[in-house]
Amino acid sequence: MDTHYTYLLLNFFTILFPLLLSFDKKVAFYKQWKYIFPSLLLTGMLYLAWDYIFTINNVWSFNPHYIIGIYFYGLPLEEILFFITIPFACIFIYQCLLAYIKTNYWAKVVTYINYVLLLFSLIMLLIYVDRMYSLINFATLFLVLIFVQINPKLVPMGRFYIAYLVTLIPFYIVNGLLTSIPVVSYNNAENMGFRVGSIPFEDHFYSFSLFLINLMFFHYFKNKAKVLV
Repeated sequence: MDTHYTYLLLNFFTILFPLLLSFDKKVAFYKQWKYIFPSLLLTGMLYLAWDYIFTINNVWSFNPHYIIGIYFYGLPLEEILFFITIPFACIFIYQCLLAYIKTNYWAKVVTYINYVLLLFSLIMLLIYVDRMYSLINFATLFLVLIFVQINPKLVPMGRFYIAYLVTLIPFYIVNGLLTSIPVVSYNNAENMGFRVGSIPFEDHFYSFSLFLINLMFFHYFKNKAKVLV
């Protein structure tokens, strides 16, 4: 197999099953697409801007052997698709859990979890203020958690945390492949230098914030549509 399709195929298989299962009657995920795509666009623009900055500052680099060679502003096509396929799959998992698990089990402990993560992110960004990837990750985590703490009705965080834990399963598969092959190589001078397997520790929070920001926009557009009806 031509290895240049590696990253493209990872994107393809990431979104394949959520697309195929979108028409499950209980979940009916296809009905949510009109709220998802604006969320993907807005969040994707933010993350692609960071991605561009990270790339030109050698925070990470892309192995030309595993991409097809189409670039936009120095970013491989596959990297741009990443910000569509990954959040789409995450929101699909979230909606499935909403459909099949009716009780919000973590609702009572959400505030405590938020405060622990807020304190953790503040400490981390202060310690690693001189490392771009760490700084941006933990600063983003801090700001997003502040926002959801101020606006508790926007996202049911108890359900989000459960969905996030479930998304760690495909996260370890996809990111594990991306970083072990490696399709994406990280510059340890710009991160903590601590890895889970081949995955930089900060990637867990990168995924967390990416998922949560998409979900915030998703709920915003859904709520706005209800008001207009």
